[in-house]
Amino acid sequence: MSHGITCFLIDDDADDQDIFILALEEVDKSIRCEVASDAIDALKRLSAKEIRPDYIFLDLNMPCMNGKQCLSQIRKIDFLSNIPVIIYSTSSGQKDKKETEQLGAAHYIVKPNTVSALAEVLAHFFSVSLPPGSAYNNR
Repeated sequence: MSHGITCFLIDDDADDQDIFILALEEVDKSIRCEVASDAIDALKRLSAKEIRPDYIFLDLNMPCMNGKQCLSQIRKIDFLSNIPVIIYSTSSGQKDKKETEQLGAAHYIVKPNTVSALAEVLAHFFSVSLPPGSAYNNR
């Protein structure tokens, strides 16, 4: 029942990376997740076409290059123009939500505190976002 979905998580926090991967596994074990620990590495990998994600989940608060700067750069890469970028951040500020929407973010998820809470958010996200007939929608 694999539907070939690949997510790319860009987040500098190892604990948040682990929580995200565990939550994705709760939603659907067939969803692949690649991880970059900083925006600069992520942009290098994306530009080199090392990874072709279906969804990009992007933290805002990272050293060297923050999520807004990374989002702006992602949106300049032609072959990524149709890839949804979902902000995945601890920030719940309306200013961040509005700015990232203007920069081209498709969604904004405030990081929940537990794996199960994140799995619930992701399950809802994928049930709305996955194409009809995908594995998750057929459950």
